[in-house]
Amino acid sequence: MEQPKQQGSNADSHLMTAVTGFFKNIIGLFLSRIELAALELAEVRTNLLKLVLVSALGLIAAWFALAYWSALLVYLTWDALGWKILFLVAIGFTAIAIGVLLYARAIVAQGKLSMPATMSELRNDRDALL
Repeated sequence: MEQPKQQGSNADSHLMTAVTGFFKNIIGLFLSRIELAALELAEVRTNLLKLVLVSALGLIAAWFALAYWSALLVYLTWDALGWKILFLVAIGFTAIAIGVLLYARAIVAQGKLSMPATMSELRNDRDALL
């Protein structure tokens, strides 16, 4: 009679070991995903800070350069062109603004501000669980 109790106890022990191992694996998987997300988030944050800093410095330098070059251009050509030089300068600045906008969109389109590895792993996890 004692044998069935031992076998039942053994089965319960194996079941608890399997459940414990399963939850350890899930926790390990969850922690590894969090670590991956943290690493990628740090990389994205660094790239974003670099982009913001370079953009701010570039904007300041560009404003000073545009102001002084524009003033010089208008001063030198006012006698020959009159008000038309202001129109030409405005067209030039518009072209520069469009070029900068297209460049900024290209940077964002490269995906340097996303977390592709983390998102891929999370999709894989979701697919495996479903």
